[in-house]
Order: sequence, then structure tokens, then C-alpha cells
Amino acid sequence: MIDPERTASAAEADEGFVLPLDPWEGPAILLVDLDAFFASVEQLDHPAWRGKPVIVGGDADARGVVSTCSYEARAFGVRSAMPAKTAARLCPGAIWAHGRFDRYREVSRAIMAIIGDETPYVQQVSIDEAFADITPTRVNTEHPVEVARRIQSRVEHLGVTCSIGLGTTKSVAKIASDMDKPRGLTVVFPGTERAFLDPLPVRALSGVGKAAERALHGRSIRTLGEMARASEGTLRAVFGKSAAMMRARADATERADIAGDLAEDAGAKSVSHAVTFAEDLTERDEMLSALASVADNVGRRLRKKGLRGRTLTLRIRYDDLSVHTARTVLPHPSDDELFFGPHLAPLLDAVWRPGIRVRLLGVGLSGFSKEAACEQTVLFDADAFAETEGVAPPLVEDDEKRARLLEAADALRDRFGEDAVRFGHHLRGGREHTGTGPKNPADYR
Repeated sequence: MIDPERTASAAEADEGFVLPLDPWEGPAILLVDLDAFFASVEQLDHPAWRGKPVIVGGDADARGVVSTCSYEARAFGVRSAMPAKTAARLCPGAIWAHGRFDRYREVSRAIMAIIGDETPYVQQVSIDEAFADITPTRVNTEHPVEVARRIQSRVEHLGVTCSIGLGTTKSVAKIASDMDKPRGLTVVFPGTERAFLDPLPVRALSGVGKAAERALHGRSIRTLGEMARASEGTLRAVFGKSAAMMRARADATERADIAGDLAEDAGAKSVSHAVTFAEDLTERDEMLSALASVADNVGRRLRKKGLRGRTLTLRIRYDDLSVHTARTVLPHPSDDELFFGPHLAPLLDAVWRPGIRVRLLGVGLSGFSKEAACEQTVLFDADAFAETEGVAPPLVEDDEKRARLLEAADALRDRFGEDAVRFGHHLRGGREHTGTGPKNPADYR
């Protein structure tokens, strides 16, 4: 971890105060995490709001939820995803903003351009987060800490702030970015990863949700060090086929090649489907039901093609015809909508807020490989490996039951038509749509 006695903070770097830095050998991966991003943009554009509690989200009297809030509001206990009514009770003097997502995207694009000035290997994971590979080369020998400081300074000059984690793997960088917020810079130097990770609770690691945490605790595994030293059988009992990946994350041996990730994404094909609605959708439950139906179509087509994908993409078109996408990487390749479908809820929450009318919803899966298409899928509780908080378990938790259910549904549809089987989580309310169909795979990249 960064040592304040031998390296300067971002603020000190801005003032020209720089102490000697240890040499950096090996990969250098950073995660830029924008601090309370939506609320920060609101404070930027409304100078009178600076230093005051600001909440971005729906109305308390309309069963809305908090999208994000400023650190001043967090001091009152307000948190993202909290019911707006609760937030209003905790912080009655808060300033409420309903969200201006075109403006947030504008600022996000400017920040991603700053990161792109430093390296072509940028992997944006959400509107307010991005990984970047800034590994020193023979041509560019600048120390990664200096690059991180410069990015942080340039972002601040735009009027918002970010926290940065820097390490040799994506998981280390992600955990480090959460260590010192807001406006923090936490560096885990090569060779110090285990000292950094070992004492941390297992829940600090991406992919360890509530279910996995309970399962690990039941096996007397509470820290990442204990998880890294656990037997293969123990980890497989918790994570299934993702056991090796999770161990690699816990002991900082995971692949750190963002350039390779991007190259794989660029060459991937996509299976996708979309629905355009005759009447705009306005309620989250309606959208989730519609997404379940669309995901069902994608899963069926994947099985017909013998393909399994890892990159799940949500595409949404607002009533103003603007198009927005969000994506996540599944813990293993899948062709099972009952498994990957629950991952769509947090993706929806990343690009949609109450009050926005939705005209089109699309789902795509990409990131195929011959190995993924041929191997037998092992399905297990999604909460055990959820990359994003809020992912629900599979709709049918037993692996064999889920496989038999899908096999039977496919057989009935083959014989009696696509409408022969409808699951209860599909679109409720009989909303009509203007048409469905696969979309250009490029739309989902």
C-alpha cells in the first residue's frame, strides 16, 4: 500500500512536492472511480449547492429511490438505493435533483478522454468507473503513480473529483480505489499485494456476494488470505467452476491484460434481441419483466447455436430516442437466461432512473469461445459471484432442475411455437410492442 512517508498525496503532487518512488516492475492497472458522481456534477453546475447535502433520485412521495448523494448527505446516513422517503427523513434539509443524464454522460466522456490521453487501453465499466493499463514500457518509462496523479489532477480541474486505486491486477486496483474516498489515491506496489489483501474481509473482493460470504464463513474463511490458502475443493464448493478465478483474485495472480480483454471484446460476435414498445414503459417492474422476455429469446437462440457468452449487454432507448448501454462480464460463459437474466437488474439501474420513459429494451451476449461452447455449464447461486451489488440469485437455484426446465420449454416451443411457454417473470400487463428482432451486434459492443 502507498506509504505517505515516501510518496506524496495527489494534493501535494499538485503543489510540486514529490518524494522518491519505489521502482515499478510488472503490470500497472488503475481504476478511476468518480466520487459521488451525479451529485458532484449537480454541485459543479449549481455553485450554491457546494458543501450542502445533495441527493439525486426520485421523489420521496412517489416511492422513488436514491440514485446517489453527496458526501455531505452521506454524513446523515443517506446511501445509494435507499428509499427516497427514508433519505428525506434522515436528511430533511437535503437538496433534491431528479437527474440530468445527458449532462452526466457529457462529463463522463470528458473524463474518459483524459484517461485515454494516457493509454489506449481503457476499459470503461460504468458511467463513473474505468480501468486503465498504464504499465511502463521501454518507450514510456514514466512511473504509474505519476500518471495516476496527473489523471486525478486533470479530473479535478473539470470540477469533479475521483478516487484511484493502482495495483498489478484489476481486483487489487478495484479494492484500493475504495480505501480512501473521496479524492484518494491508494497504491499497492508490486510485491506488496498479499500484505494488502490478506487481512481484508472476503466481502471486499469483487465476486463475493452475501451468499458466498455466508458459505465461506461457514468454512471458517473470513479473510482474503484465508481464502487464498483454502483448498481447491473448499473453493469449488462455494464458487463452482469459478473457484480458480476467485482464488486468483484473492492472491493477486489473476490476468492483468486489459489490452487482451479489449482485443477479445473487439473480435466477439453477439447474439442479441430487442423490443420496441407501442407505449413507453415508465415503471421498473415493467422493464424487468420485458427484459426477462427479451433475455428468454436470447437464451433460446444461444442454445440453438451452441454458443455461450460471458459479456452481457443491456441496450435501452429513451423516449427522446437517445440510446444507452451498460454491460457486465459474467463469471462464466452461459446460454441460460434464468442465470444471466438477474444480472440485467443492476445494468438497468446503471442507465435508467425513475421518471425516464423507455421506448426500447435490448439484451445481447458476446464473448464466445470454442471452449465455452463445448464445455458443460455448471450453474450456481449468482449472488456468490455477483460483480455488481444487487444481482439476485438464479430464478431456479437448482442446476439440474433449471437445465431440465429450459430443455422442456425449448421442446414445447419447437413443437407448438414460441408462445407455447411463458414464465411468470415475463412481461406483465399485456403491454404491446411494435416489433422484436435481433439487432446489429455492433450495437452491443
